[in-house]
Amino acid sequence: MDYQAELKSYLDEQGRVKEWPSKRNKGKFQKLVLEYLASKFESGVTYTEKEVNTLLNQYHTFGDPALLRRELFENGLIDRMRDGSAYWCNTQN
Repeated sequence: MDYQAELKSYLDEQGRVKEWPSKRNKGKFQKLVLEYLASKFESGVTYTEKEVNTLLNQYHTFGDPALLRRELFENGLIDRMRDGSAYWCNTQN
């Protein structure tokens, strides 16, 4: 998918998410942003919470990796250990 074209109003020149989209359009742009961010994770790699935050901080500018991490998890794009000690991607890149 061409996320750059689909999300052009939400991404800056470096491909970082500038703002969290509102729920209008039934959350279409939220879902696209989450899929875009999930595509940055490597399949088969286990991440710590700190590593997830670092990765997310590279691809957004509004300073809320916890929101993004939670939304990725709640939407089934990443999974985690119950205690939050390990995260991994659920999608095929």
